[in-house]
Amino acid sequence: MANTFGKDILIQAPDPKKAAAFYVEYLGFTVTSEKPMIELSGPYINLYIEEGPPSGPVLEVTVANVDQVTERLVAQGCAVVKDEPDFPRRYIRDPHGLIYNLTT
Repeated sequence: MANTFGKDILIQAPDPKKAAAFYVEYLGFTVTSEKPMIELSGPYINLYIEEGPPSGPVLEVTVANVDQVTERLVAQGCAVVKDEPDFPRRYIRDPHGLIYNLTT
């Protein structure tokens, strides 16, 4: 299985603009977009911030087939946290607490 981690990380915050200001001021990110969510760019990663309760970081994993990988992961104790095919995103929480978005 040759899956790849992307350079995108998403977090949720009650006040996305306040969170973005923190990452700009203290970690040197640059705001590159504010719609549909705030996008910050750094030299090695992109950080996306959307409004919502904090749930920890969401990493991105590119796979050949989202449905097949989801099935295999759920069989190993993972849980689908969010499934929005029109966005598209499918968040998986693994047994170790890591959340990632499966994408093709």
